[in-house]
Amino acid sequence: MSLRLSRRKALQLLGAGIAGALFPPSLALAGSNGRLYKPIPGGQRLPVIGLGTWRTFNVGADQQLLGDRAEVVRAFFEHGGGMVDSSPMYGSAPDVMGFALERLGHPGSLYSAEKVWSPAGGSTREQIAELADRWGVSRFDLMQVHNLVDWREHLEVLQQMKADGELRHIGVTTSHGRRHSAFEDIMQNHDIDFVQLTYNITHRQVEHRLLPLAREKGIAVIANRPYDGGGLIRRLKRGHEVPGWAKEECGCSTWAGFLLKFIVSHPAVTCAIPATTSVEHLEENMRAGLEPMPGEGARRRMIEHIESL
Repeated sequence: MSLRLSRRKALQLLGAGIAGALFPPSLALAGSNGRLYKPIPGGQRLPVIGLGTWRTFNVGADQQLLGDRAEVVRAFFEHGGGMVDSSPMYGSAPDVMGFALERLGHPGSLYSAEKVWSPAGGSTREQIAELADRWGVSRFDLMQVHNLVDWREHLEVLQQMKADGELRHIGVTTSHGRRHSAFEDIMQNHDIDFVQLTYNITHRQVEHRLLPLAREKGIAVIANRPYDGGGLIRRLKRGHEVPGWAKEECGCSTWAGFLLKFIVSHPAVTCAIPATTSVEHLEENMRAGLEPMPGEGARRRMIEHIESL
């Protein structure tokens, strides 16, 4: 189908729940609130700003910190959030999500994303059942193979669970630019719905092969490490002002907006998953999901500006 549909017609298709089957994940549409959404396989659409939990949600049983993270989750959903991504590799993060969801209820917009990892050893189903118990959910929306560890064994089980209706979507992850050749092979030869990979304004290797391949295959893309582990945004905030032209052209009033809008405006990227311990920073992140977004010219200017600093 041509992408030259009218905006009204596209929204009608989204409302009918069939756009995901017709449109590639790259087609972005803004809701009436100005928030940008992108379709995923099967017909749903997701807000382009999700919530990561790496490092930030590993707080153990500290009641004060548990309460603080629950407030971050509350703010995320109050600002229209959807995808929350976690992993058993992130310490107590799955338990913290369970605590937050029990306190807040289970928001209807929640799109739960988790991971299985090593060792597989026939334990894929057991790992998923344990994670569901920690989150307090009956099933996950997305289950990913963490960093391709034991991916053949895990993926076979995930595909069967999806076929049986026990999972909605399945995928694989990588980070820090690792194992891209193996990642590409999986994207080419296996039936998956999502990939999660590292993409930010200073790490753009995936623009050459993996992002174009995702568009070709209709695979949704989650961008991790949007602030390069936090170091990138800290350096920018410490020594530089957001350029005035970025605010005028694409509404980037903060460095969070600048960095996140760059990522989610790539046509192959479905959403970014910044992590934070702060409600204030969460709100900055969520504003990055609002229109306007940078066009191709503004994206090139963003790269040139960062490289000039």
